[in-house]
Amino acid sequence: MKLFPYAHATHPQWPMAAGLVLAQLRAQMALHGYASAPTLALLYITDHYAPHAKDILDMLSGELPLVTDWSGTVGVGIAANNVEYFDEPAMAVMLLELPSHEYRVFSGIAPLGLGFEAHTALVHADGDTPDLVELIDEMAARTDTGYLFGGLTSSRTQSVQFAVAADGNLRGFGAASGVLHGGLSGVAFGEGVGMVSRVTQGCKPVSKARVVTEAEHNVVITLDGEPALDVMLHDLGISLEHPQEALEVVRATLVGLVQTPGQGAGDSALVRQTGNLGSDVTVRHIIGLDPGRRGIAVAAQVQTGAHMAFCQRNREAAQVDLVRICAEVREELEPQELTVETAFALQQSEAEAAPHPARRIAGAVYVSCSGRGGPHFGGPSAEMHIVRRALGDVPLVGFFAGGEIARNQLFGYTGVLTVFTSP
Repeated sequence: MKLFPYAHATHPQWPMAAGLVLAQLRAQMALHGYASAPTLALLYITDHYAPHAKDILDMLSGELPLVTDWSGTVGVGIAANNVEYFDEPAMAVMLLELPSHEYRVFSGIAPLGLGFEAHTALVHADGDTPDLVELIDEMAARTDTGYLFGGLTSSRTQSVQFAVAADGNLRGFGAASGVLHGGLSGVAFGEGVGMVSRVTQGCKPVSKARVVTEAEHNVVITLDGEPALDVMLHDLGISLEHPQEALEVVRATLVGLVQTPGQGAGDSALVRQTGNLGSDVTVRHIIGLDPGRRGIAVAAQVQTGAHMAFCQRNREAAQVDLVRICAEVREELEPQELTVETAFALQQSEAEAAPHPARRIAGAVYVSCSGRGGPHFGGPSAEMHIVRRALGDVPLVGFFAGGEIARNQLFGYTGVLTVFTSP
């Protein structure tokens, strides 16, 4: 598998940004080792460009006639290798050269057909879609692995998605523009497309894992058999006798949940030995207290038997966990016995190393929470700088989402890194 050409640009006028992107893509497609005949494109734009989504897609697809399939969405921020664009007009594109029988673009207009066996799928979803959690779970069930990756659109203007399928066009895609509003869209991939995916958490537990022994809808009534409110006050070291101080602490506190009973035990499933949250944990806000039942209301339906811990957003924990998942990806891809070419490519300093096939990463997609990014990590583009230093210099695009999708779950305050691997 050859390296995927990718490009990104910012400019107040979208045609100028699109022109810059096209120039970068064409230059890379002419380089040795890069894909020269891609058919699938991923397109991400910031919400400044959302009103011009159709014109952007028309221009890019018209200038790249070999690319027959498009997928993507809008975010309040977008990402590319080593850079983030927040609160500015920008776009990023990556071109994938994959066998046509190994992927399908899908949407509400061009649904995933029964004739395609999906191994996994990249999913873009509108957060206002009714029964969204159930739709994500249903989509995951339609794949062999049950694994999805992606995120929810995030926009202060229009929430748009891109979905153009060559197969769909031939079968009555009709006059649809390829720019959609609402629902789910994305790309399903066959078993022949190699991938490695990891979830990184952005919060640090501030209590031990406890078992939800009684819950009603989204209200946790007891933890380990004790009133949940009393447990929270004890774990956070606060008292209702000092309401203002207690309120400030509670506002800064979230809960980490592992919903499936029997999925591990206590800390082993919820909190790692390193003190970080496990990758199966969904983080949710505390939205209220129930003094009558001494309970806690959280922004999720909670099952009796679930495991729960109180947690808080933490820059250092997020940095360490992000480095960890990048290291895991590299470790999984690096062979036990290295050729001279591979060893040379891997040993170069990250500041000097260009994307190289020897790294076995053709391209990557990174979806991060809109509450993360540089501001959370301490500086402009800080999150993507960490990814580049830890993963290496690889083609990468992505966006900052209103919620992150991994497996069959909807996460928050996380990052989902997925790399396309070559043999």
